[in-house]
Amino acid sequence: MLTKAQSAQSACSAEPIAITIVVPCYNEVTGLHHLRDRLMSAVATLESHYHVNCIVVDDGSTDGTWKVMRDVFPIHPHWTLVRHPSNRGIGAAIFTGIREAGTEIVCSIDADCSYDPRELAKLIPMLVPGVDLVTASPYHPAGTVVGVPSWRLFLSRTASSLYRLVTRQKLHTYTSCFRVYRRSSILKVDLRRRDFLAIAELIGKMDLNGAVVVECPSSLATRLYGKSKMKTARTLVCHLCLLTELLTLRVWQVAFGGRALSSDRSISTRAEA
Repeated sequence: MLTKAQSAQSACSAEPIAITIVVPCYNEVTGLHHLRDRLMSAVATLESHYHVNCIVVDDGSTDGTWKVMRDVFPIHPHWTLVRHPSNRGIGAAIFTGIREAGTEIVCSIDADCSYDPRELAKLIPMLVPGVDLVTASPYHPAGTVVGVPSWRLFLSRTASSLYRLVTRQKLHTYTSCFRVYRRSSILKVDLRRRDFLAIAELIGKMDLNGAVVVECPSSLATRLYGKSKMKTARTLVCHLCLLTELLTLRVWQVAFGGRALSSDRSISTRAEA
């Protein structure tokens, strides 16, 4: 039997868990230095327990983001820069990062750092065996929202309320990009969307497939640099279309049983199409 000292030494010598942080960027040239500093701060917070890799994806930016990314981010074997030749959408950018990641645990964060990247230290431990996805949840009773425009809050809160009506697992937030994924589970989901809607579609499809999704109370703040790329009216209409699709699939499941939503086609393949 190991003594307490031997057990402690064994724990200290254990290999850190490898994780990957994916950051999708589109026309973020004014905030890249801020992103670099916040991301490196998060890595410093995490590296005592994790072996951290970072993948920054330029989603076809037209404002010089790619050039500045190559100047700003460190040249390091565990930092990777990826570029889409044209804009494909935030969902496609995240899924490109998931495809490129060589780790089972993959995190995604917003380029505007509206969620503090250091909060990954709270989310990652929640990805215990049996859990497939952990999402940040500012709309959770223990979460907070600071300085976010009222139109964005209205759209996101309303969408989350509607998704609760059609999903099996009742979450407070369905639209956050700040997440921790079990990569092998994500790659089984067949998604149709590549933009903001892919974020909600992923949780909806995983819920229908019987995957386990949990949320972590978190804080959402307004962006300091750049501007939101979301088009409010179009996004609202698209949310309604996705809700209709998920409700139809839920009714089909109840009527005919089984879980027919999985696909051999990987999520990254659909996103790249």
